[in-house]
Amino acid sequence: MIGFIGGGNMAEALIKGAVNSQQSAGRYYFISEPREDRRKYLEETYGIKTTLSNKEVADACNIIILAVKPQNMAGVLDEISSEITDEKTVVSIAAGITLSYLQSRLNTKKLVRVMPNTPALVLEGMSVISLCEGFSDSDIATVREIFMSVGRVTIMPEKHMNAVTAVSGSGPAFIALFIEGMIEAGLKLGLSKIHSEELAVQTLLGTARLLDSGMPAHKLREMVTSPGGTTAAGLAVFEERNLMPIVLDALTAARNRAAELGKKE
Repeated sequence: MIGFIGGGNMAEALIKGAVNSQQSAGRYYFISEPREDRRKYLEETYGIKTTLSNKEVADACNIIILAVKPQNMAGVLDEISSEITDEKTVVSIAAGITLSYLQSRLNTKKLVRVMPNTPALVLEGMSVISLCEGFSDSDIATVREIFMSVGRVTIMPEKHMNAVTAVSGSGPAFIALFIEGMIEAGLKLGLSKIHSEELAVQTLLGTARLLDSGMPAHKLREMVTSPGGTTAAGLAVFEERNLMPIVLDALTAARNRAAELGKKE
């Protein structure tokens, strides 16, 4: 049985993907969630078992996914530690919570750290997995399948996880901010809200598809940019205002904050 501690948006995305995936046959899901209305919704929507008790999930399940906020992790680990034995796999999706911290609090070496991102809500997520040493392919197979059900998965050493958090974890908010700016600019240039939103969002989707096809970002930029044309005029403003250093500063700040969260364990 696969358990989730915490029934928020990311947990729901993973449950939705897992329940609907081809690999889910014969698997059962159990989730603990403090809010009664949320438990009822998850039960009715996905046909899964829910409970108020984190310990009940930890005791019943052989894979436990910790889908709680970093600041709540210590309390959750204290609550479930007595139920965690060495044959159980524990997966954390909380930003900044390290494998060493989990290992210091739980009686198992089968620990996994994952950074998923919000597009998992529409099954287009990017999840990065880091493992404790000694994990076998068979041990990680089910965990990998759960996250593959909501998008793409890659495995990286944990030393990269704070940078991953900045790029793909926080990245959707940064991209959304840019799209907000495009929509607002469209309004100020005389477009209706409906048209400005449609143009900006579809341009984002189409550009993402082109990049996903294998076209390098700089090649796409060059393809759109004619010498002395409209795109060149706009890019010149980004260059004058130092867009690239601003992007680097923003991602560095996010990376550093992820590191700070880890130090507060």
